[in-house]
Amino acid sequence: MGISKLLVANRGEIAARVLRTARARGLATAVLRHRLEQEGPAHLIADEVVTIDGPTPVAAYLDIPQIVEVAKKIGADAVHPGYGFLSENAGFVAALEKAGVTFVGPTSEVIDLMGDKIRARAFVEERGFPVAPSAIEDDDPASFVERSRAVGYPLLIKPSAGGGGKGMRVVREDGALESEIETARREGERYFGDGRLFVERYIERPRHIEVQVMGDGQGNVVHFWERECSIQRRFQKIIEETPSPALTPEQRDEICETAAGIARAVNYRGAGTVEFIYAQDGSFYFLEMNTRLQVEHPVTEMVTGYDLVAEQLRIAAGEGLSAAQTDIPQSGHSIELRICAEDATEDFRPAIGDILLLDEPQGEGVRVDSGILDGGKVTTDFDPMLSKLIVHGPDRTQAIARARQAVRNYVILGVTTNTGYLDAILAHPDFASGNVSTGFLAEQAEALTAPGEDVTELLMAVAALSDERLVSDVMQIPEMHRKMGGWRN
Repeated sequence: MGISKLLVANRGEIAARVLRTARARGLATAVLRHRLEQEGPAHLIADEVVTIDGPTPVAAYLDIPQIVEVAKKIGADAVHPGYGFLSENAGFVAALEKAGVTFVGPTSEVIDLMGDKIRARAFVEERGFPVAPSAIEDDDPASFVERSRAVGYPLLIKPSAGGGGKGMRVVREDGALESEIETARREGERYFGDGRLFVERYIERPRHIEVQVMGDGQGNVVHFWERECSIQRRFQKIIEETPSPALTPEQRDEICETAAGIARAVNYRGAGTVEFIYAQDGSFYFLEMNTRLQVEHPVTEMVTGYDLVAEQLRIAAGEGLSAAQTDIPQSGHSIELRICAEDATEDFRPAIGDILLLDEPQGEGVRVDSGILDGGKVTTDFDPMLSKLIVHGPDRTQAIARARQAVRNYVILGVTTNTGYLDAILAHPDFASGNVSTGFLAEQAEALTAPGEDVTELLMAVAALSDERLVSDVMQIPEMHRKMGGWRN
């Protein structure tokens, strides 16, 4: 089969990350850019930048006919979707297949099956894998409310086509059930064009654990161990790590082999993630399967030593898996922090502005996957995540210490970010002990957004930006920041 030219149908840090591996494999590369979009690292890495257009930048990245036409026009024989946008769109995959362009990922049939939460859940349950007690609206819409009550409170309502926490509602009292169902249905229709719902028993104080899998589409599947993703707000992850501090070696083997079994059952091709809800008693239940590369994949790369994008490209080119299960280690501990342009003290309101100064941390065991450049502009056109800060250490304690040092040395002026909030999470004793659940951030909201260090020196330095005579002082801001031990935004 082979691949000679790759189009990355995405932007930001994931586009840059994919392009680096593609170029290292000797591929010609191209990336998209909306005409209103700021230049980013991906545009400097790619051999070719193709301008796309649409009523909004996001609409352009979702324009299947335009992107397929771009791939054909530039002679790309493969497309990597990154994550988000069209990465789990079966119609996009089918359109590429029809055009004779290789999609770096699963088949359209697999995406269609596993992207529908209800069908995926039924598929998994029929094959004997663990799922939480639930009620599915499509089984009998007239009795859905009564069947939901029978599952038992608390309940979690989910849109069938959902993702990113949108439309999900927790219901603890019977009196709120019907109104929350209607709200979830409206949100499902608004966000996904699909108002179908299902409910399942809500596990109190659960952990969110996922397993990285990779298949060759010929029945061969390996896992690359698990990731702990319980630190999330409004069902969206902001800190991920591996290994999970909750699992014993026996539990780790069980949950990882379960994930691999699900991937084998669907004859999976490429990189995917099987997600589970993990209860306090050690039981776990299938949540969903993401048929793409995940935002948090770098922590897996840090502990295994494998480049997951290289594995994706190998499989797409027909080369197959490069490793057997016994070849994949889990060495040390890795943590990822999502650096976002948002104000944690103002209900995580997205922030905008010009990047006046950018100095990203470096050093042993530190990796930054960045989607921004010094002098760039942050707008509300896209998701507020700017970059990912990933660290690796010989054990969890040292990884946390390295993460704290790195995030406090992450300098970005001109835009409010969540670096101080992330540092506060890392410093919390419950995080340090691993005693967390998916509700941790909500439970500790007040403590985590408390005022931090005095930033008078910082403000004085920023004021220097308006005086050309003090440019040399401004260049000392990163060093000042480090001496101050970082600051809380």
